[in-house]
Amino acid sequence: MDRIEQIKAFLNESPEDCFLKHALALEYIKTGEYVKARQYFETNRHQDPQYIATYYHLGQVLEKMMLPKEALVVYETGMEQAKAAGDTHAFNELRNVYEELQD
Repeated sequence: MDRIEQIKAFLNESPEDCFLKHALALEYIKTGEYVKARQYFETNRHQDPQYIATYYHLGQVLEKMMLPKEALVVYETGMEQAKAAGDTHAFNELRNVYEELQD
């Protein structure tokens, strides 16, 4: 059983698990399936807006899909969430990709 199928099996047992959805989305990125990855990241973002790791990776997927304006909005929202959570590391990572995309 490949990693995607393994994660899907775990997700069937725990369908609300943001970590599993995030892991599955990352696997889809590896296979170039950006639409599927985006769906899982978007689900996470709506289910748990404080799951900060979602914003960086969702923004990266949107960039790969040639949607820079949407990526900027995601990065901005992620920076707000990271700041509210006091997560300076995530805030700085998001700010860096945000500024890089604006250049």
